[in-house]
Amino acid sequence: MLAAGFLTTISIGRASEKTGDKTPWKITGQLEEACSCDAACPCWFDSKPTKMTCGGGQVLFIEKGTYGKVKLDGLAIANMSQSPEGQAMMESFGKWNFSYNYIDEKANPAQRKALEAIAGVVLIPGASPKTETRYVAITRKIKGKDHEISLGQYGKFSGHLLAGGLGGAPKVVNPPGADPIHHEYQQGRTAMMTYNDAEQNWSWENSNYMLGHFTVDSAQYTKFAAGLAQKMAGKAEPKADDKK
Repeated sequence: MLAAGFLTTISIGRASEKTGDKTPWKITGQLEEACSCDAACPCWFDSKPTKMTCGGGQVLFIEKGTYGKVKLDGLAIANMSQSPEGQAMMESFGKWNFSYNYIDEKANPAQRKALEAIAGVVLIPGASPKTETRYVAITRKIKGKDHEISLGQYGKFSGHLLAGGLGGAPKVVNPPGADPIHHEYQQGRTAMMTYNDAEQNWSWENSNYMLGHFTVDSAQYTKFAAGLAQKMAGKAEPKADDKK
């Protein structure tokens, strides 16, 4: 967890540096996420996946967004990734089997550049040495309680929220692995999930599904990275007994 924290902080910092101009940005929208783990996904609690690996993805549907003066309303970005066998996501950060980003193909050149920059900060930067970026049609259909998400020809998943014991849907708030996007989400279950990219051929059902709402910006992620670095540095300080 400590090593993963440092890697996350470094990755966020490096991703921010790649933009060069440090353009301010802000996005508001919904998170759709699904993976191979049984619901609820243990990876957010630094536990090992319920199967040999945790493979899945997160899709951010931007309702309102800006990157400098570039508007991003109605666009989307996504990430698909997989952990090594028998290892927790956090434990194996930086060594994941792959981490691919998908950018909404309907974005114009300026919007694509903006979305790539934001994806390089919020979509698990530095998680794997095997990375690719693709431009695809990212769509979502909502029929009653069912949400169906597609990433062009590469994959799709559908899911619905579970019913809580006292009404409403189960909610997870501030799990140990939370970043600003995942500070709070509702818990559900997939009806199906498929993925055919990164040399993968997934097909499963009744696995983990999450739905969240977010409003995040560049200042918040800069603060998040700084706070995480300070927290990890504090944990790395030897205790008084250790200095003897």
